[in-house]
Amino acid sequence: MENAVNIWIENIVIPTYGVGAPDKNPMFFEKRVYQGSSGVVYPNPVIEKIEDVKEDKTYIGLFLENKFLKILVLPELGGRVQMAYDKIRNRHFIYYNQVIKPALVGLAGPWISGGIEFNWPQHHRPSTFQPIDYDIEINEDGSKTVWVNEIEQMFGTKGMAGFTLYPDKAYLEIKAQLYNRTPIPQTFLWWANPAVKVNDDYQSVFPPDVNAVFDHGKRDVSDFPIATGVYYKVDYSAGADISRYKNIPVPTSYMAINSKYDFMGGYEHDTKAGVLHVANHHVSPGKKQWTWGNGDFGIAWDRNLTDEDGPYIELMTGMYTDNQPDFSWLNPYEEKTFTQYFLPYAELGLVKNATKDLLLNVELNNQQAKIKVYATSAFENLTLQFFIDENLFHEENFNVNPEQVFSSQFELRQNLDLSQYSVKISNTQKVLLEYKYDVNAISNELPSPAKAALKPSDVENNEQLYLTGLHLEQYRHATYNPIDYYQEALDRDPKDVRCNNATGLWYLRRGKFETSIPYFEKAIETLISRNPNPYDSEPYYNIGIACKAIGNLQKGYDSFYKAIWTSQWQDVGFFSLAQIDISNEKYEEALDHISKSLDRNANNGKAYVLKSFVLRKLNRLQEALLVLDEALRRDRFNLGALFEKMNVLAAQNKTQESQRCRDKIITLSRNKGNNMLAYARDYADAGLYAEAMNFIGLLDSESRTPMTEYYLAYYAGKLGDNELRNFYLNNAFKQDSYLCFPNDVNDIAVLENAIQHNNQDHLAPYYLGNLWYDKRQYEDAIFNWEESVKICSAFPTAYRNLGIAYFNKRGNQEKAIEFYEKAFALDKYDARVLMELHQLYKRVNRSPSERLQLLENEFNVVMERDDLYLEYLSLHNFLGDSKKAYSLIMARKFHPWEGGEGKVTAEYVNALVEMAKSAIKNNQYTVALGLLGKTQNFPENLGEGKLYGTHDNDVFYWMGKAFEGLNEESLAKENFTRATLGLREPSAAVFYNDQQPDKIFYQGLALHALGEKSEAQVVFSNLINYGEQHMQDVVEIDYFAVSLPNMMTFDDDLNLRNKIHCLYILGLGQLGLGQIQEAKASFGEVLMLDQQHFGAKIHMAMANEYA
Repeated sequence: MENAVNIWIENIVIPTYGVGAPDKNPMFFEKRVYQGSSGVVYPNPVIEKIEDVKEDKTYIGLFLENKFLKILVLPELGGRVQMAYDKIRNRHFIYYNQVIKPALVGLAGPWISGGIEFNWPQHHRPSTFQPIDYDIEINEDGSKTVWVNEIEQMFGTKGMAGFTLYPDKAYLEIKAQLYNRTPIPQTFLWWANPAVKVNDDYQSVFPPDVNAVFDHGKRDVSDFPIATGVYYKVDYSAGADISRYKNIPVPTSYMAINSKYDFMGGYEHDTKAGVLHVANHHVSPGKKQWTWGNGDFGIAWDRNLTDEDGPYIELMTGMYTDNQPDFSWLNPYEEKTFTQYFLPYAELGLVKNATKDLLLNVELNNQQAKIKVYATSAFENLTLQFFIDENLFHEENFNVNPEQVFSSQFELRQNLDLSQYSVKISNTQKVLLEYKYDVNAISNELPSPAKAALKPSDVENNEQLYLTGLHLEQYRHATYNPIDYYQEALDRDPKDVRCNNATGLWYLRRGKFETSIPYFEKAIETLISRNPNPYDSEPYYNIGIACKAIGNLQKGYDSFYKAIWTSQWQDVGFFSLAQIDISNEKYEEALDHISKSLDRNANNGKAYVLKSFVLRKLNRLQEALLVLDEALRRDRFNLGALFEKMNVLAAQNKTQESQRCRDKIITLSRNKGNNMLAYARDYADAGLYAEAMNFIGLLDSESRTPMTEYYLAYYAGKLGDNELRNFYLNNAFKQDSYLCFPNDVNDIAVLENAIQHNNQDHLAPYYLGNLWYDKRQYEDAIFNWEESVKICSAFPTAYRNLGIAYFNKRGNQEKAIEFYEKAFALDKYDARVLMELHQLYKRVNRSPSERLQLLENEFNVVMERDDLYLEYLSLHNFLGDSKKAYSLIMARKFHPWEGGEGKVTAEYVNALVEMAKSAIKNNQYTVALGLLGKTQNFPENLGEGKLYGTHDNDVFYWMGKAFEGLNEESLAKENFTRATLGLREPSAAVFYNDQQPDKIFYQGLALHALGEKSEAQVVFSNLINYGEQHMQDVVEIDYFAVSLPNMMTFDDDLNLRNKIHCLYILGLGQLGLGQIQEAKASFGEVLMLDQQHFGAKIHMAMANEYA
């Protein structure tokens, strides 16, 4: 059939650049800032190596195709839409990257450009480069759907998306279901990131009511589309249309501020074609553009991500979010659903309004109206009406379909008042699409940027302390701690209900159940101080969860019953009561409670499983099957429902049908232990340990993990079978520990059971220590890691972890070094541990020569990592061998992390400048100019381009000196003048694109060379003033930081860094003013505090020359 939808699974071959193996070490990036929120990656492993060799690789391809579109989804790469092809116009309406070329952009490392990436529960999605579950569905209406699904490991939430094509529709429909499987609230965001191919003719299409855009965290604001201020350090004061790709020279994000429209997209003015996203703006307020920038820096990143497909931008669409970070809540067992549409269009230009069915553009100029309509399916006998100030001016009937755009053009009389006009498109029953223009309704007022949170002691009242703490939790803030705000409130008022409840919940979600209970009790005590029936019963529910977790089922039961006295906690309260009923084998009561829970929340997939289990136990098998059919209609990846269906069918002696259910579980779960454990735990939460064991038992032997065996042991013990328990404990210990990073709070009791019953197992306390450290329970982590090394003194990772904890949490540098040296001695091939050991040596200010010797001795391991190799060559640069540093740089292809750029390029420039200075000293001026000229274009192997707006003041100053040596006074003056450009106000200079203080110093030297001595003195005096005034500053990471350039394993001393920075600035100013001895003293103090401060060393040498 011509209009049929085809769906199929096919192995496809895509040229692919490989990545390194995931690192075996758990990563605890507690203070990492990533995309404006926490960059914590645990329990996900991190990949930090990108290969430079391209090979053909086979992937599973999920295809959808109808008359108009062809779609390809790759479940092995996070379920992304890899290809979206417009068959009518023979074009990819979403950027199609013909290679898989990862770069270090993702939360856990590799990330690829192109297609549509789906980011949840945070951005970028941890599993963006990992396989997820998939299935296909044929629908009764002729449409067909590709499904992808995942239970993410960080928080246990579940996300599912269905990609559907309809027979006669030229759009891709995406239906998403996000489900909180846990008994406590969780946060999420959802950004769908379609990439689009761009050039100088590309323009993003935001709704006509968008007059302003925010940066990340709403920390900055710009007018839109014509920017007229400074945004991302670019001066747009002359006015620049930032909806045009060509006008944005640097990496830039902007997010629309409010819109009443349901669409956004982009348009290619050269090909007259575009893409549009349509979704209900009430739940889809997020409208964002991201670009690497139309400059050398962006071109380099394009090169890192593709071989031949060129630049792109992302037109990002947020559901339940309008910014990054901007998280929303999912309550316990809550599901949120939404629908998005992506569609190609042509000829319209900048769309003024759209639905998934019709797109409209209106342009009025030269007394002429031009109206165009695009349709995603065939429409006949539509009516177009054009009104001026509500008076009908023009009307006509028309047909339109995806292959034929409707266009109307008519004359407008002179002197018409066009300050208010509208267009309506109708069929015989209703208005299908409308656009209204009212010049008086256009807002030109810019909103104010967001403000940083105050310190707890400075917050006005408990209300704001609670709200600030809650905000920090909701937005997963990387550096501010919500507990500090809750505790400040409790110090002021120990009976504060909300802050007691919030503090208890903070401990509850970290597995400190007994610690949480007194906070809930205090909240309840205050709540019932006037009457026993509070308006909000949340603390009762929370204390019920805590009591159930520690085995006090009676108190838990009583608490849940009290919680259901208020409506908002009834669905979760009844569900929790049913769990306890089942554990007590009170099936009639359980059926009543679980039915009441489902009455209040029909989207709780776990409740259907429990209800069907109860019905099975009551031998009401047909009713159980009906419940399961409904569960699977709502969620085809509900493995618990499939497992129950398997059991019910087996009870009915329907062996083949039961086996099909079993096979389906294996297929949908991909035979992965984490998937199976998630559903097995659901049974165990209701005391159904035999069912939980049977569920895990579906895994084949090759898919078993340490945690599957530990859980089997725990459940066997609960069933009283100690022999079987010990069997599984022994199995667990024998399993490979590689990438076993427990983080579910249920894992705590399971691992404690293993520790209790197998004192030869050093891995169980190691795993538990990992979990506790991730939960910020540092002393518990240290205790368990120390127990691990007592049992086995040959396990390196536990020593490495102790090194982190002793340095960061106990402030014991000597023990940290001892542990790290032991860890590396035990595994001399662990490049990550060598990098961290060197980082630790650097952090405690070991000498450069000593550290160079370490890296020389382990050079084969150094070669395994870009960052180690960079440290190695930077030491050569610092110790005066710039030629070797330069040759090392040119011998390697580097792969920078996004946000960590500027390191290798700095060494590249440093090496060239130092070689040039040496040439100038030897009167080799032409050689010097050649070396300095190389700094203006970075070679491709650096993996970076030169950032727009960079001022190489030192380079141009030395160029001026070289031309002076050649007696080229005009060229010398030209370069000295260029060396004076740029910002002159010193700053903290945290990020690679901040103005560095030595650049300002060379501005002063250049001014002096030009004879502007008084102005030069001002520059140098400003450096001294800044250094003196800010020396004692108490420094903290910026509240609105989007990304930090270093993923430091060890906590940095920001105040020490500031002191070093200010001393350096002070020395530069003193050197410029000829205060040589003072400058040498300042630089000397810098080098005492930081023995590898490159700037202090070279300017100390300059001071010595002046002396």
